[in-house]
Amino acid sequence: MSRFLAPSQAWLFGRGVDLAVFAGSALVSVVLVLAAPALGAVGDTPLWAWALFVVCVDVAHVWSTLFRTYLDGDELRSRPGLYITAPLAAYLLGVLAYLLSPGTFWRLFAYTALFHFIRQQYGWVALYGRKARVSDTERVLDAAAIYAATLGPVLWWHANLPRAFWWFVENDFVSGLPAWVGTGALVLQGLVLAAWAGFQCARVLRGEGLQVGKVLLVLATGVTWFGGIVVARDDFAFTVMNVVLHGVPYFALLFRYTRGRLAEGGYGWLGPVVRAGLPGFLGVLCVLAFGEELLWDKLVWHERPLLFGEAGLVLPPDVLALVVPLLALPQATHYVLDAFIWKTSREPRLLARLGWSRGAAQAPETGRASLSGLMPR
Repeated sequence: MSRFLAPSQAWLFGRGVDLAVFAGSALVSVVLVLAAPALGAVGDTPLWAWALFVVCVDVAHVWSTLFRTYLDGDELRSRPGLYITAPLAAYLLGVLAYLLSPGTFWRLFAYTALFHFIRQQYGWVALYGRKARVSDTERVLDAAAIYAATLGPVLWWHANLPRAFWWFVENDFVSGLPAWVGTGALVLQGLVLAAWAGFQCARVLRGEGLQVGKVLLVLATGVTWFGGIVVARDDFAFTVMNVVLHGVPYFALLFRYTRGRLAEGGYGWLGPVVRAGLPGFLGVLCVLAFGEELLWDKLVWHERPLLFGEAGLVLPPDVLALVVPLLALPQATHYVLDAFIWKTSREPRLLARLGWSRGAAQAPETGRASLSGLMPR
């Protein structure tokens, strides 16, 4: 058995956590989709699934960035310009896009989110490679595998619009891509993943073994993106496959960070919430997420009276141009800030807070150990 294992596994959070948040997330997604008929979840995402996966995973993981940024007084004082400029710029851009047309706003937002999702998967695999000190060849192959696993299904999606699901709203992606482009994208995806798998097999034959966490991450990404886009036939399958593998590992990252920051004496009045452990951490995030969705439903969507009540406001278009970008601001700010807040070259203590020793990563002063690859740059 040892022949198949790398001399240094270089787990990110530890074997159990890595297996749970990456492979476990993908496995849960697949099981839920297979069980959809028994769960009454064929077709549109039912209310219980929307509350669990969209609100408590997708929306809540956006709010978790607060523990790295606005809820930490020391962090705010260290970079006030960033934390003022990022939401202001995101809001102004959102208003301008919405004034051009609501479709322009949602298209810009959808492609930004898509880029963010892809870059996060790349960031995880890159971090695995850095911690294990893999060769340049393997690093390139790992990146190619992740981009193939994500972009292949995305290009196929664009070539097969419309589908029974959208990223945010109907017609938010550009249609009209020829069908052969989608087919070619899947063929290229298969070739790239086959080359990557061949390299992993060669490692085993050379006696170098596999870095199990990274291999499972690539496989989980391939399964959920292909299954959630190409194989999926309804919104429930797309939603489950789309959000679980994205949100759950991010929870692990932020929770690990909060524990390290608390050990330094951070958070002040918020300390008891963090000391409450995972229930306190997730509880705060779910409350914030439901609060956001309450506002969306009352002011914009008016779609879930069973959860949020019947009463709501019908706002005129010029007011919506100000309100919709404001409601989207937590998510937009999350996208922008994540390009800056995980760079160990800017903040060397970040590695210690995450429980990752400096020696586990390569040359942080050169930027190679930056965690910003987890997010869009």
